[in-house]
Amino acid sequence: MPSIRPAQAIIRDLGRADYEPVFAAMRAFTDAREPDTTDELWIVEHPPVFTLGLGADRGHLLAGAHAVPVVQTDRGGEVTYHGPGQVVIYLLIDLRRNKPGGKLYARQFVEKIEQAIINVLEAYNLAGERIAGAPGIYIAGGPRKGAKIAALGLKVRGNGCTYHGVSLNVAMDLAPFSWINPCGYAGLETVDMRSMGAEAALADVQQALARELVRQLSTRAAQDESQDASQNTPHTASNNTTEPHGQAAK
Repeated sequence: MPSIRPAQAIIRDLGRADYEPVFAAMRAFTDAREPDTTDELWIVEHPPVFTLGLGADRGHLLAGAHAVPVVQTDRGGEVTYHGPGQVVIYLLIDLRRNKPGGKLYARQFVEKIEQAIINVLEAYNLAGERIAGAPGIYIAGGPRKGAKIAALGLKVRGNGCTYHGVSLNVAMDLAPFSWINPCGYAGLETVDMRSMGAEAALADVQQALARELVRQLSTRAAQDESQDASQNTPHTASNNTTEPHGQAAK
């Protein structure tokens, strides 16, 4: 009997919201979801906040960090910063349910998120690239090659349901990034679209990235299907994330 194609993910715009209530809402949504619960993407802009991953070293909070609230989370990895002028999209996705073309695996999920960011940056004439072993997107060339412009961190539960998500720096006060070792890396340069010469309204980039994420998650390449055929178990774990680079670098 053919499987029923699930509904396309719902996009919700939460506006500007404090981190902790949204974090609690993500967990509650994931706790309550059923096998047929529609996936959701939550767009949000946070006031200034540092978030810590599971096992994060507080030594990566440097001078000046005391000026910003710090929140412990259940993602993996180290410290990261969210603030005004940054696109944050949380992905409340069931990886194990049937997708068009088959279920997603965590590694493929990360690749699709990263590709969505690359595609959105390209639309603004910015070249982004992956760096092996360090999830996120980095500037691909020029004097600021290797600077980080987008990051991601995901919690994948044992039932294949995800939360947390992705952030893309659009037009921020970048100073707070200098008050931490981003993702646990001392000296990692962080940039935004504005500092790279791309002026864009935050709302426009929020919607562009959300739409591109939905598009990426609704399609499967032939090579993905081939990889699925050779894999017997999904790469998910109840206390795992998909990020080997500090585990999560949102």
